[in-house]
Amino acid sequence: MKEYPKIQSIFKRDEETHKFIEGQWSLPEFEYLANNLWEWTEKVDGTNIRVIWQPEKKEDTQTSVTYDIVEGVTFKGKTDSAQIPTFLLAKLKEMFPIEKFKPHFPDTSICLYGEGYGRKIQKGSHYIPTGVSFVLFDVWINGWWLMRPDVYEISKKLEIDIVPLITVTTIPEAIEYVRKGFNSQWGDFPAEGLVGKTLPELKNRKGERIVTKLKTKDFV
Repeated sequence: MKEYPKIQSIFKRDEETHKFIEGQWSLPEFEYLANNLWEWTEKVDGTNIRVIWQPEKKEDTQTSVTYDIVEGVTFKGKTDSAQIPTFLLAKLKEMFPIEKFKPHFPDTSICLYGEGYGRKIQKGSHYIPTGVSFVLFDVWINGWWLMRPDVYEISKKLEIDIVPLITVTTIPEAIEYVRKGFNSQWGDFPAEGLVGKTLPELKNRKGERIVTKLKTKDFV
């Protein structure tokens, strides 16, 4: 399954200080859509994880040919070569047994994109002082990125957490929200920031999703 696309920061950075040059948009799409409503979820300070489910067989709908696929669940990081810490991998195997997928996706491959977070992962001890877990933020299935309501339904079926929805607002208002600072939904500590998607979700002329991030540290 495909690697998760890079999320573009909202503004260009100064080459020497690496600080944002506010008003100089990193992509023209951000400027054009700045005053439209965006969906903002909490950005989690962790490591990117893909949970890939493949049923025993899959049929090519265009040719009606059925290919044999080894049934199972595969765990990968942001890239195919990325190493997942052994303690996180053990937790993922516990959370995602084959039996969890079979009833809901007997004939369909699916890729869950999420964040592995918790103790010993970045500054994740704020989230879970004594352990680690996985939180879902996107789903790829049958060539489609799912909308948040559908991602939420899958999170309920698989009994896993989904990243919290913080606000639905424009880019300027979201920037001010982050600049003022806000606590994480996990506890009494500052959130890392926000991830924003257009409503409805749009793509640029390259066919890439229009997604951005606002890190708290860039606005304080």
